[in-house]
Amino acid sequence: MVRAEWAIFEEDYWAITNALEALVQSSQSKHVLLVDRTGQLIAQSGEDPEFDTQSFASLCAADFEANFALAKLIGEDDFDTLYHQGAKESMYLGKIEKGVVVAVVFDKRTTLGLVRLRVKKTVEELNVIIDGLYDKLEYRNEEYDPFDKDFSDGVEQEIDNLFVE
Repeated sequence: MVRAEWAIFEEDYWAITNALEALVQSSQSKHVLLVDRTGQLIAQSGEDPEFDTQSFASLCAADFEANFALAKLIGEDDFDTLYHQGAKESMYLGKIEKGVVVAVVFDKRTTLGLVRLRVKKTVEELNVIIDGLYDKLEYRNEEYDPFDKDFSDGVEQEIDNLFVE
């Protein structure tokens, strides 16, 4: 089952916010966004992005879904991280518990190695927070099903909607 909306307690909000802010600082990144598998933006930190964060969140979720399917094709269970290198800016995405994704946007001020190192530590921290949040809200009783058919169809429709003039 997919969580269509998030209920976050104040202490979890601050724990998530502090983790994301620490990641921005320690990795010298521009933006860090926390996205769920439905494409919903949960939290963000860093400089104010010059892009549409909702579209970005939807595309990050779709990116992980597409790579989930690619992993299956080559005999892997899943990919825990994704990296996209650009001429000026790059993205590094790390999978957290329950299909939540942390997306780090960075430029030449830092290195991929530093971002990877810091994301690994932050993913461990956020795993505990997200897992605890599910426990508090009793989501754990619901079966977690990675990327089901309804979700895939919804993501395809959302992507199509982004590119309609």
